[in-house]
Amino acid sequence: MKILLTVHQFFPEFSAGTEVLTLSVARELKSLGHEVRVFTGHPAEETLADDERFDQYRHDAILVDRFRHSYEPMGDQTSKIEIGYDNHLAADYFRRLLEEYKPDVVHFFHLNRLGTGLIEKAVEAGVPAFYTPTDFWSICPTGQLLRCGGRTCAGPSKDAGNCVVHFAASRLPERIGPLLTMVPDVISDMLVRSVQSHWIPAGPLVDEVRALNARLHRNVWRLNLLQGVVAPNPVIEQLLTRNGVRQDIVVRSSYGIDLEQPVVMRDRAPRNRSLVLGFIGTLAPHKGCHVLLESLRHFSPRDIELKIYGKETDFPDYAARLHQLADGSEAVTFCGTFANKEIFNVLGELDALVVPSVWNENTPLVVYSAQAAGCPVVASNVPGIADAVIHEVNGLLFEPGSAEALQGALKRLVSEEGLLANLSSNSTPPKSVAVYVEELLQIWKSSM
Repeated sequence: MKILLTVHQFFPEFSAGTEVLTLSVARELKSLGHEVRVFTGHPAEETLADDERFDQYRHDAILVDRFRHSYEPMGDQTSKIEIGYDNHLAADYFRRLLEEYKPDVVHFFHLNRLGTGLIEKAVEAGVPAFYTPTDFWSICPTGQLLRCGGRTCAGPSKDAGNCVVHFAASRLPERIGPLLTMVPDVISDMLVRSVQSHWIPAGPLVDEVRALNARLHRNVWRLNLLQGVVAPNPVIEQLLTRNGVRQDIVVRSSYGIDLEQPVVMRDRAPRNRSLVLGFIGTLAPHKGCHVLLESLRHFSPRDIELKIYGKETDFPDYAARLHQLADGSEAVTFCGTFANKEIFNVLGELDALVVPSVWNENTPLVVYSAQAAGCPVVASNVPGIADAVIHEVNGLLFEPGSAEALQGALKRLVSEEGLLANLSSNSTPPKSVAVYVEELLQIWKSSM
């Protein structure tokens, strides 16, 4: 088969979980004899003309078509928010790509800044189309279900008034913004409805409010055109169906990881050395590395060492904050990034992986990798993680955002004899990417 995979960003510049999943699926499909091509987005740092936004390159012998996007007027659009979820320029290019490549199936892994309009183009071309949501983006404009200030969110209110408030609050000073989010949804929804009136003239702010109001309906309508939505866990499935996605097109299939790489097994038996912890992920506020650093204040380097893996240039202000929290401690090492093929070597140097996310995490692939390596996971007790990490069986769970609760979990690892080794022995390898791809192939064939 000829298969077109689509993702919001891709290697070599981007290598987070969604990109790793997409590349792993592409490689496995190629190994099975299928022809694979990738369509992706890429943030453009410079201002470009519309016809300068598309190019091609190869990665790992895979042809990649790239759309260089930005939050600025392009094509026939001026609303920055609309450009993020319904990009006409990207959709038109995608239509031409479908005509040229003629894929047998399209599978979307992420559509941020490419837009759900790509789904319509696939349907119009008669190409079976499927979607794996790797976060909450199709429902939530930020993809995180968090309000400004860090409070969890159930999703857009009836008229997306809470989304409008969030965007407004995020542009205010840090101490003021969260106060704005206390506005009741019924009030913010009423304000949004007033902006919808034809008596209100169009303008930049009005256009953005209207774009947010239309976002959920437009996205869900397009998701319901798909042959299948492959939900990785119950959290995603329930979020989608609660917001109007047809239950009959939703199929459950957890992610698979590459288990072909050699696994480095570490001795986690009693030892006369410090506990070596690791953080692996995006250095962004919602990933919660600051919570981990705050929890270490009551430990000495003799008790715990911490290795932090992540790119510091994506969110430089937050990275600077992390360095301030580390305060030059000899127990904390900022290790930068590593090639995904090195994941088991990195995990083999750790006694435990810490995943301190402050959002409703959607089963990070690094958790599955840790389990394959027999590395216990200490993680925030949020549904997406709790589906994979069983408290006191193969890891420890703690209250999200609580440095004190995380500190208590780490104290147990340091002081309870045999706990670390028991958690390690209970870690079982997750699904392989080979099995995951076989499931995708069956889903595609059964729906085509």
